[in-house]
Amino acid sequence: MLFDLQGRRRRVVQATYLMLAVLMGGGLVLFGIGGDVQGGLFDAFSERGGNTANIVDDRIEANEERVKENPDNARARKELVQDYYSKAASLPVQQAGRVPPEGQDELRKADANYQAYLELKPEPPDASLALTALELYGPGGLDEPKKLQEAARLRAAVENDVQSYLQLVDAATRAGDTRAADLAGIKVVDLAPKPAKKQARRAVQQTKLAAQAPPPQAGGAQGGSPAPGAPPTPLPTPTPTPSPQP
Repeated sequence: MLFDLQGRRRRVVQATYLMLAVLMGGGLVLFGIGGDVQGGLFDAFSERGGNTANIVDDRIEANEERVKENPDNARARKELVQDYYSKAASLPVQQAGRVPPEGQDELRKADANYQAYLELKPEPPDASLALTALELYGPGGLDEPKKLQEAARLRAAVENDVQSYLQLVDAATRAGDTRAADLAGIKVVDLAPKPAKKQARRAVQQTKLAAQAPPPQAGGAQGGSPAPGAPPTPLPTPTPTPSPQP
């Protein structure tokens, strides 16, 4: 998600990113994903970036026909989630970092297909598709914290690594589920290498503070420094997704 970070808040977020980069190791750059995990909106842009909007629309039309014929077509459901979200995310974002009103219909269609995919009870769930769901339900998308938490929970259950549990800390905090956030934070520390335990605890606390911060106001940059004790501006939902292009 996009946020207008200035002054002290920018420095807080930058310091947190640096801490997380050290914690997660060379395979994870900031909130990026390492290893063999692929998918999410990142792939929608990198692999399909050369395609025209008409081709995406044709693929959507074809997959809509497939799910009409067979509502249990998991592959078609997943591609519809990717394509509908990528269409919405390609629109110019608002100043508060949200997908504009004209993209909300695509977001809702992506949501419907993701929920239909989950109803199929895939085992295991597609952890890479959950990356798109984290964007879809995050503050810049539909802003539905409970669904955001569920997407993060599914991903953490499959990946079982520091990065995915830190995502769950963020999502559970946004959803107001302090117990789940605390348990995910314990898991982050448990999974962190021994020399990085202290950094892991700090990363958990910074993530909670960031998730509790109020969203930026639409209509311009914030003036002045935040009040003493004010939490930092929210971190972007941790995914490798590129920012929507104007």
